[in-house]
Amino acid sequence: MTKQFTADVLICGAGAAGLTLAIDLARRGISFRLIEKMDRPFHGSRGKGIQPRTQEIFEDLGIIDRIFAAGGPYPPQREYRDDGSFTESEVMERSAPTPAEPYHMALMIPQFLTEGVMRERLFELGQRVEFGCELVGLEQDQDGVTARLSGKAGEETIRVRYLVGADGGRSFVRHALDIGFPGKTLGVRAVVADVVLTGLDRTAWHRFNDGAMDRQMALCPLAGTELFQLQAPIPLQGEIDLSAEGLSAMIAERTGRSDIRIHAVHWASAYQMNARLADRYRDGRAFLIGDAAHIHPPTGGQGLNTSVQDAYNLGWKLAAVIGGAPTALLDSYEEERRPVAAGMLGLSTKLLDAAKRGDIRRGREVQQLDIGYPGSPLALEKPERAEGLFAGDRAPDARLRGAAGQPLRLFELLRGPHWTLLGYQVKRGAVPARTGLHIHCVGPTEELIDESEDFRRAYAVSSGDWVLLRPDGYIGAFVGSEQIDTLTRFLAEQGLV
Repeated sequence: MTKQFTADVLICGAGAAGLTLAIDLARRGISFRLIEKMDRPFHGSRGKGIQPRTQEIFEDLGIIDRIFAAGGPYPPQREYRDDGSFTESEVMERSAPTPAEPYHMALMIPQFLTEGVMRERLFELGQRVEFGCELVGLEQDQDGVTARLSGKAGEETIRVRYLVGADGGRSFVRHALDIGFPGKTLGVRAVVADVVLTGLDRTAWHRFNDGAMDRQMALCPLAGTELFQLQAPIPLQGEIDLSAEGLSAMIAERTGRSDIRIHAVHWASAYQMNARLADRYRDGRAFLIGDAAHIHPPTGGQGLNTSVQDAYNLGWKLAAVIGGAPTALLDSYEEERRPVAAGMLGLSTKLLDAAKRGDIRRGREVQQLDIGYPGSPLALEKPERAEGLFAGDRAPDARLRGAAGQPLRLFELLRGPHWTLLGYQVKRGAVPARTGLHIHCVGPTEELIDESEDFRRAYAVSSGDWVLLRPDGYIGAFVGSEQIDTLTRFLAEQGLV
């Protein structure tokens, strides 16, 4: 007799990737267990930058204002010369938000605060992390996965429909599935630490000896805390003293200053930088997300953000298939996300090379707003478009007005686990209503009025056009008024019937 399913999904690892997936599944009513082998939450700042695209995701998940309240803007970087004088510059190019891109600057918030906000949101949705519980064995067949767990109460065996490895660079899930993790060690070892110190003000990201790998040192005030994050390359071999006294001595040696003193070390780690990408993101009913699928140098602030977006891509697809959509939908996860990670590894490595030279600057390429899935099987255009946005691109925001007179943003209409279909100057009822699809009509006498023309300009639509937006904020389809049947078939293929 086949053992009954304990849950639909087992998520192994409760970092940012696992928490994102759990929040998304919880709001969709999908049963899951979220386990974490550590006994308590991670308390370090390893990932401290939230890029604009991830901010859009956090808006959808209902936590963006809490995240902003807990964090703060990046300070200017202050680069010291040997004589003690310095220059100041922005860490990244500054630009104002636009109607299409409401978030345009990275937010600084240490990882432990980000994950704390996410756990709070998960608890609101009726779920929580099981700390001190780890996966120690798995077997899968065509119907599900049998997983052996070891926790505080001993071992247990559970049966789930799907398993997701969000368990970091040393992923047990990846090893158990025998998925290769090719790449290279980059010949850079570094220390990162969250410390309490005196001797520096909190108005700048203090940088010493940029371009000299044996003497570089960066001390950045961590927004939302009283801590500084210390970053410094270290020799490839040998023990490093990560105590307050040891790190204070490193600061004195590299800066020539005796007034900067560390009084407490909140968290510290010495690590080798690697760039690695899993051979595949899926094995049957098991998937990899986040650092289990890709690791890279921290330059550019891409890792946590890419991990969150992996989970955001996979979550709605798992929920759809569990709800009856064709299982082929799950094939698109690797097709869409693995090329993104490959590009991210290249960008992070390029920025690492720039950091070695002391000339790192972060532009639009780190914001992740231009990431899309134009070659995806979930991208439909009938007729094909010659310019502007294409199916698979990120869906821009737009200012609109409701027929009742209230101002609206398009992102407000997208918030939630549903698909969204927007008809521009169309006849309402041309596309029948269906569960999981919100249909809105845009026009001078319709429910949504585009008086600013933000929507028309951003989406380059003409009278009679339909735009289908996926649950993860990407454009699924552009369809003309003569292609309603094509749109209907496409919706059915995604389980919207």
